[in-house]
Amino acid sequence: MATMSNTLETDLQTLQQEAEKEITAVDSLEALEQLRINYLGKKGKLSQILRGMGKLSAEERPRVGSLANEVKEALQSNLETQRNTLETAKLKAQLAAETLDVTMPGVARSLGRLHPLNSTVDRVLDIFVGLGYQVSTGPHVETDYYNFEALNIPPDHPARDMQDTFFLSDNILMRTHTSPVQIRYMETHEPPIRIVAPGRVYRRDTVDATHSAVFHQVEILAVDKGLTFADLKGTIKEFLTQMFGEELPVKFRASYFPFTEPSAEVDVQWKGKWLEVMGCGMVDPNVLKAVGYDPEVYTGFAAGLGIERFAMVLHQIDDIRRLYNSDMRFLSQF
Repeated sequence: MATMSNTLETDLQTLQQEAEKEITAVDSLEALEQLRINYLGKKGKLSQILRGMGKLSAEERPRVGSLANEVKEALQSNLETQRNTLETAKLKAQLAAETLDVTMPGVARSLGRLHPLNSTVDRVLDIFVGLGYQVSTGPHVETDYYNFEALNIPPDHPARDMQDTFFLSDNILMRTHTSPVQIRYMETHEPPIRIVAPGRVYRRDTVDATHSAVFHQVEILAVDKGLTFADLKGTIKEFLTQMFGEELPVKFRASYFPFTEPSAEVDVQWKGKWLEVMGCGMVDPNVLKAVGYDPEVYTGFAAGLGIERFAMVLHQIDDIRRLYNSDMRFLSQF
């Protein structure tokens, strides 16, 4: 009849054989950890077998205990060996999945580009800054005084009908041109001054291929002693030469603006056609008086241009609305 010690020894040997078989067959680190808990944990199979050692005699316990330690060490060794094997296989699989083939073509990333309106503004500013002008800006929401009255356009002046205005209240409006920047600058600076004022302006225009309710202007202003219309013409010709990259035929036509006198429209001959590109004139004495300048001492000239018009001419764009649609097929050309 088998003794208690013989039974425990048989159970230990059977446990070792079963465990080694399962450890060898396991294929994941998670399953391997679960096997360790099942066999060697506090409530594992080895602990359950060893509970019977309390019934052994003093002579039997050392022999069974020694066998139990051998089984435990063998299982721990098997577990560690299988863990190393699985970790190595996992690392190799990860490396294979992340392998970079340096001979494959790279993934191209689109480079950002300046919008044609921004690039045109930058081009205009670069030219005038190179001619000694300083960039100045002002608020988009203006008062009636700065947008009209200080520019020699009193409340009953017919020139107000030339600009359909977005009024926010009786005296507050969205600026219809960047000329208010000139008034604000002159109020806080003494001559000589030379500024270039870029910015967005707003008018109640019907949107079509050549008109927009929101568009961009750049205006220049120079005030000093002894400035004449000849200085204005020379400045504009130099600007247009640099802007279009060649010396083009330029024509000045008499025109009317309430804040300049005399006034003119500027045409250039571009690709065989005459194009109107700018308005200009000598600053009206009333405008100089409004900012505290003595028109008997100082004279000035001003000129303004529409950025959209220049961008459309330079890039041969047929519809102003293309500049505002954010169509990447169109914008990616620039």
